[in-house]
Amino acid sequence: MNPVIQVENLSKLYSIQTGTKGASYATLRDTISGGFKNVLKGRLPKRKQTSEFWALQGVNFSVNAGDRVGIIGRNGAGKSTLLKILSRIVSPTRGKITIDGRVGSLLEVGTGFHAELSGRENIFLNGSLLGMSKSEIRKKFDEIVGFAEVEKFLDTPVKRYSSGMYVRLAFAVAAHLEPEILIVDEVLAVGDSTFQKKCLGKMEDVAGQGRTILFVSHYMETVLRLCNKGILLEQGKVKAIGKADEVVRMYMKSDGGGSSRRSYHHHPSPPGNHVVRLKEVLIQDKQGASKESYDVTAEIYITMEYEVLQDGFVFTHSFNFFNEEGVNIFNTHDTVSPIRSERRQKGIYRTTMVVPPNLLSEGGVSVGVAILSVDPFEVYFQELDAVNFTVVDYMRGDSARGVYTLGFPGMVRPLCHWETKRD
Repeated sequence: MNPVIQVENLSKLYSIQTGTKGASYATLRDTISGGFKNVLKGRLPKRKQTSEFWALQGVNFSVNAGDRVGIIGRNGAGKSTLLKILSRIVSPTRGKITIDGRVGSLLEVGTGFHAELSGRENIFLNGSLLGMSKSEIRKKFDEIVGFAEVEKFLDTPVKRYSSGMYVRLAFAVAAHLEPEILIVDEVLAVGDSTFQKKCLGKMEDVAGQGRTILFVSHYMETVLRLCNKGILLEQGKVKAIGKADEVVRMYMKSDGGGSSRRSYHHHPSPPGNHVVRLKEVLIQDKQGASKESYDVTAEIYITMEYEVLQDGFVFTHSFNFFNEEGVNIFNTHDTVSPIRSERRQKGIYRTTMVVPPNLLSEGGVSVGVAILSVDPFEVYFQELDAVNFTVVDYMRGDSARGVYTLGFPGMVRPLCHWETKRD
């Protein structure tokens, strides 16, 4: 199969003017008089200092017809620069791009429309730029206007549109004028949730028609639902290309994940005291594999290994869960196992607690561990951020979010029982 997009050794260099050291803003009079003084004293004007920034470096990939490619990465990774080059908005510094097919782009608000023209005129202008005839555009015209919900403002210059109206019309034009390749940046975040849902539905329709989509998003759940392939960018370079779920897992591991296993066996001063000391904390799935990311619908097993140094003490275990913002999601103590009330003997112990499926929400989670006695209350040790992992919803429809694809707030996401009866 011949690719519809072929990118070879693509690089983009930006030169950023930093100004002269100690420079400040000056009036025109100051600039002119200062220039004359320099000439009279035989000085040349100082040149502004510039720094170079490679937004992209040596990027190579190909996209086949019908692929839905999610482009992900941290801020500054080069995602938007890549889309602008593919959309021919900016030129590469070096490298080669081959594109076979009409390209419709929706990048930042303001791209692709002429501000002085009306909504009606911009629809025909964009269609013409895509190589469509007036009759082809007229066939899609009512559908575009209905989707964008701007009937009352069709003959108003788009410079007078609100950002929401602008985005609705821009997306409707890009998605309905039948480009073979649709390029979409995360401009959809400007719209409200109802409009975002419409856009995602429309992009699914476009993908179902066999057209090609390149989509930049920070919402991994949307990438997983919409895309079959993924490209992970890191500091302007391609870090991974492959199936969308595999690339998302790699991104979550590098961006939100940390260590799912921490050993204190050879630590010079492990957490603890003269009674008990921490040896290891480990996160695993049901099959015993230690990973950085876990399915939101699966059980997560967290094990703490510790050594009891003195006989006769009674204590219990505590785990504390925090999200990426450091907010305490929940705490849990061992209040059910028989050993919680037994006097311990010297030796190595391992205690495991199971996080039930469909409890945690998506995102990064860190786990703190502790051993303490309840009566009297005494903390033998507490190790915050001992291990961390990432929870991912793979959008199969079997989690609490179902088929909902937009932001799903909340620190926990239980799959609750629902029952509705008609009186």
